[in-house]
Amino acid sequence: MKEGRIIRQTGGFYYVSCGDDLYSCRARGLFRKQGITPLVGDLVGIEETEEGQGFVTEILPRKNSLIRPPVANLDLLLLILSIVDPPPNLSVVDKLLAIAEYKNIDVSIVVTKADLADPSELCGIYRQAGYPVVSINSLSDSPDEVRRMIEGKICVLTGNTGAGKSTLLNALEPALALETGETSRKLGRGRHTTRVTELFELAGGLIADTPGFSAVETAQFERIHKEDLELCFREFEPYRSRCRFTGCSHTKEKGCAVLAAVESGAIAPSRHRSYCEMYEEARQIKDWEVDG
Repeated sequence: MKEGRIIRQTGGFYYVSCGDDLYSCRARGLFRKQGITPLVGDLVGIEETEEGQGFVTEILPRKNSLIRPPVANLDLLLLILSIVDPPPNLSVVDKLLAIAEYKNIDVSIVVTKADLADPSELCGIYRQAGYPVVSINSLSDSPDEVRRMIEGKICVLTGNTGAGKSTLLNALEPALALETGETSRKLGRGRHTTRVTELFELAGGLIADTPGFSAVETAQFERIHKEDLELCFREFEPYRSRCRFTGCSHTKEKGCAVLAAVESGAIAPSRHRSYCEMYEEARQIKDWEVDG
């Protein structure tokens, strides 16, 4: 048995990289019986056939996975936000950050179009929350800081249409020649091909190219228990244990240290509003709806 990483999935085939070799594989039926689906990013064991193809026979333990986009073993979620045109939806941003925390995925934030508006307030919110944030001029900046974020990591890029993902990818790797606003035929797929997920090399790392999803969809597909939600807002950590009552929801209770931190400016009000919104939504979630 050989071990490798799934770097592409399409039409029931899994392309597994084993060193310098790439194998086109099917998944054994046992995974279907177990309710498990191999994902791009999975480390797997394969059995090779005489024709140079193979079967995925084992999925090694994952450190994390997402439902949408369907990828596993991510080191970094690179969140691309434009300061204007379109302005960021902070509620969606904060949901995505909470999901990444819940899934044990590091996050770095890139704010684009800094030549069109002052990004300092937006950057300040997320730096205060404890996230690495860089802002770039989409027209001229060399994204060296972004390159350092990606190097040596398996990453997924997310951000809504118009945030500048294609522009950033072009700046990182001009040979891609991505058309802004369109998907890239350089990556082996056409504009309307939505069933391909793959990892491609870029800036010294691997980027999960996952067409057909947005930050909004990711936030819709993942679920977090209300009891776990406070752990997903990292800036709450110094205050959670100081609340007057055990089991404090940090939404409206007297003697809540988190609310006091919001009042003093130590926690951004927009972040707390997002937390309260997510907490209310989480109250409606049944146990079986939560994907751990």
